[in-house]
This record gives sequence, structure tokens and C-alpha cells, in this order.
Amino acid sequence: MLQMESPALDAISTKNLNSMPEVLALKKLLQSLAMLDAIMSPEWDERFYSFNSNWGDNEQMGSMRNGCGDDFFVLFTQDGCFVKGFDHESAMSSWSTDGQVPWPDLLKGLPSEFIAASKEPAFSMDNISFCIWKLHTADFWGKGDFEFAVDEDPDGSEYLLEIFDCNPETYRVFALEYYEVDLDVATIAKFYNHLPLTDELVKEVNSEVTLKQLDKDILEIGYPGVDAT
Repeated sequence: MLQMESPALDAISTKNLNSMPEVLALKKLLQSLAMLDAIMSPEWDERFYSFNSNWGDNEQMGSMRNGCGDDFFVLFTQDGCFVKGFDHESAMSSWSTDGQVPWPDLLKGLPSEFIAASKEPAFSMDNISFCIWKLHTADFWGKGDFEFAVDEDPDGSEYLLEIFDCNPETYRVFALEYYEVDLDVATIAKFYNHLPLTDELVKEVNSEVTLKQLDKDILEIGYPGVDAT
């Protein structure tokens, strides 16, 4: 399992949802991560992060798969945002329950607007260790009404959601460990701020990739191109 540096005491997790970004900021971040990964890895199968800006009618979806069995899926709808995560080694993993079902009451209190998302086959809902959500009409991120397992990171959310801190340094550490490339934090910040792509910016990330090669990825991710205003 790929692990990053030790998180801060106020790290994002299901025990600390106050540090979660707002829905629109999260969508922007996931688009940025997907665009960076598309440049870092022209081969889709080797990417960590992806984003589909045309997942469904008025729906977008960001995801992470680490190749070791862990993942998260983030669905953006007209109603808000639904996040499903899976750390297969966590104490609250569905792999640790009878019948490979969610931890007891993990989804208790899920708004009706997200019921369909909780049954979406593409999200591999049999593989789950945590779930959080936020309606646009709500002031806070929510989670189920359940008892945590006794463990430092019982559901793996602190581990999997670390990248949600919107700090370019966190992606720099990830890229150094996963791609073995030490990116300039200032370059990563340009993506986090959604600066339009240019050949020059692309080559700051990967000198072997051109803007033209990224046409399909840019369209799928919905990241701003050079002509964006």
C-alpha cells in the first residue's frame, strides 16, 4: 500500500469532516489531479486519478484507484456530492464483515438524493470502508450514524482523503513516491488554480508529452484548455 507522509493532527477523515473542502473546490481539485496524472502517465491504466466530466446527465465523477485494491469514487450531482471510499486493509473494510457488506449503519441517514449512487455498480459498493456526502442545501459534510472500530484510522479515510487537503505539496509527495518524479510545487499550484493548459505548462510536468496528445483527456476531464477564458 502506498503511504504518504504522516498526516497533520487536523487531517481530513470521517472523524474530522470540518476540514473537507467545499463541493465546488473538491470538483476542481479532482479535475486538477486527473489532468496532472494524464500528463504524468500517458497510459491510462497506470494512472492514479481520473475524472469524467460527462459521467451522466448533469453528473461528473472523480475517482482514485491505487492498484493495490483501494479506491474512492466522488460523484457530483445537481443535489450535491457523494463520496465512497475503500481501504481494503482497514478495520471497517467490507472485506472484514460477514457477507462482504458495509460496516453496520455506515449508510444510516444517507439522504434519499444519494440512494441511487449507493447502488451504482461502477462504484464497487461491495468494496467499501467509508462513505460521506454533502447536499448543496446542507452546511456540513455528513456520514452515517455508526460506531467506529477501535483503530487509529479505522476506515482508511485519513489515508485515502489526505489528497483532499488542496495542498500542492501533498501531490508532490505522491508523485515522488508513485512516479518517482519530483515536480515543482509552483507547477502543481498552477494546475490546482486551473491555469489553462499550454505546451509550456505540460512540459513542466512531462517533457515527453505535448498539448495535442492530451485532447481527449482534456475533453473528458473538463479541464480548461489554452483558449479558456
